[in-house]
Amino acid sequence: MSKLKFVQYNSPVVLTFAIISLLVMLLGEMTNHASTWTLFSVYRSSFVDPLAYIRIFGHIFGHINFEHFFSNFLVLLLVGPILEEKYGSKRLMQIMAFTAAITGIVQIIFFSSALLGASGIVFMFMILASFANVKDGRIPLTLIVVFVIYIGREVVSGITIDDSVSRVTHIAGGVCGAVFGFVINRGKISA
Repeated sequence: MSKLKFVQYNSPVVLTFAIISLLVMLLGEMTNHASTWTLFSVYRSSFVDPLAYIRIFGHIFGHINFEHFFSNFLVLLLVGPILEEKYGSKRLMQIMAFTAAITGIVQIIFFSSALLGASGIVFMFMILASFANVKDGRIPLTLIVVFVIYIGREVVSGITIDDSVSRVTHIAGGVCGAVFGFVINRGKISA
């Protein structure tokens, strides 16, 4: 007779990221978004301000509302545990931090508006997940299809839709996922 097993904290990086982001969201609600603006949004500011460096990474924890939060974390919680199991917690955390920095710096350099949310991480996860089936030197067709659909959609939407969504962040996150996918799987993919 098997014993009932308790719930396992199976994906520590992804689950901790979700919990921290939820706490940041609740703190933002309690402070009328002052905390979100101060610590969890990236925008052009003086690099003399030490918070500028925190915001480059911290913007991935901030979300403007619960709909924004849930739309990002639905994907992250579905795909993230698979990636964390395949690539390891430490490597996934490093990839996430690098993607956060890239998307934050791109925002500062090219845009005067603020950026917040985990969308760059979401797109990185989607593209990186497409590398899961890399074997015998062949690039999976799913990788190409996912890249074309998601990144292509963001390019077209960026040209045709005027909204507050940072399409460049999505594209930068997707490119980070592709770069890390190729780097991690080099040797499995023939040129």
